[in-house]
Amino acid sequence: MANILYSVLMIISMTFSVRASNNMLATTIPLLVKYNLGFNEILIGLISAVFSLSTFFMSGFVNANLKSKERRVLFIFSSIVYAVLFPFFSMVNYVSVWILSIATGFVLGALMPNIITSSSLYEDKKVRERIISIYTLTLSLSLIIGPAIESIILTKFTLRQSFIFFAIFGVLAAITSFFIKFPEKESEKVSSDRRTPIFKNAGFRASVINNLIYNVPFAMITVFGGIYAKESFHVSYSIVTILFSLFFSTSFLSRLIFTIKPPNNLPFQMIMSAILTALGLSILVLSNNIVIYAVSFLILGIPHGLTYPLSLVAITRAFPPEQRNKANSYFFSVLTAIGTFIPILFGAVIELLGIRLTFAIIIPFVLIFLIFLRKETSRMKAEIP
Repeated sequence: MANILYSVLMIISMTFSVRASNNMLATTIPLLVKYNLGFNEILIGLISAVFSLSTFFMSGFVNANLKSKERRVLFIFSSIVYAVLFPFFSMVNYVSVWILSIATGFVLGALMPNIITSSSLYEDKKVRERIISIYTLTLSLSLIIGPAIESIILTKFTLRQSFIFFAIFGVLAAITSFFIKFPEKESEKVSSDRRTPIFKNAGFRASVINNLIYNVPFAMITVFGGIYAKESFHVSYSIVTILFSLFFSTSFLSRLIFTIKPPNNLPFQMIMSAILTALGLSILVLSNNIVIYAVSFLILGIPHGLTYPLSLVAITRAFPPEQRNKANSYFFSVLTAIGTFIPILFGAVIELLGIRLTFAIIIPFVLIFLIFLRKETSRMKAEIP
């Protein structure tokens, strides 16, 4: 019991530090490059894309193919590099911001997949899924507290200076990385009766589609949601970051319920999460003041809280321990790939149609992929106990 508690505390500390600082980068870099460096929407989308592309490469092509001991060395080294790089965002120029974004995104690709794997090491199903729930709950908590802290910082300091404050989280992540648990031994082979091609597994496909439905609008919200609020409703930087705190507060509450009561009906909960996404987007598009816009963020926070943990639980149920690192790495890299191309696409569309109409065209996408999700969850019922 003491060992489990120790592992959970380390996972909480590492997860909070990495996600709070990573989210700060994702939401503040677009503001920095637009209002300090003069980037247009296409360049804003492009820099967010190269950040995600470098994360995708590390997660999908490097981390996924390393053994446990090698991954641990990479994990610790990447955490240290991340801590060193972070404060340099406070002094970037038009050229260095690209280099720094690529480098930081790359090392991040070695962090999150291994934290996910660490949270799913235990054989006991209830313990494993409870720790996964605590991990996702910590993600939400970091996304509430992080923007709230940044909001306070931005009332007295500049966007550039805020990166120096958040570098503290990078240092904490580097220290904690030494204590994160890795598998002591990983089988080189998986017995034929348990081996499942990852991309042919219904649980994996349902998890990917489930997150695809949400991550497309979430990528838009992360990169352009703050700009939309500022330009449409003329609010301050501080109010923009408070909006993200509202968003992540309902995400946190959803994951708190998820932790107290683990999911029994994964397919049904995935479908309901997708429906809430479509509803929240509809309200966002129709909003004509900051209050209604904030309501849409509160609604969209609910599927944000449910989508990711539902997918992680589905993956842990669908794969034996020997395949989970690869499945988690592929899953994380697929999600990152979505974040790579969506900002570029949306940046171009915004130039043509504006932010409001760009949000509007995401709604049919969500509804179409809801049909695919329904088909995969039907197959998943037969494969996952």
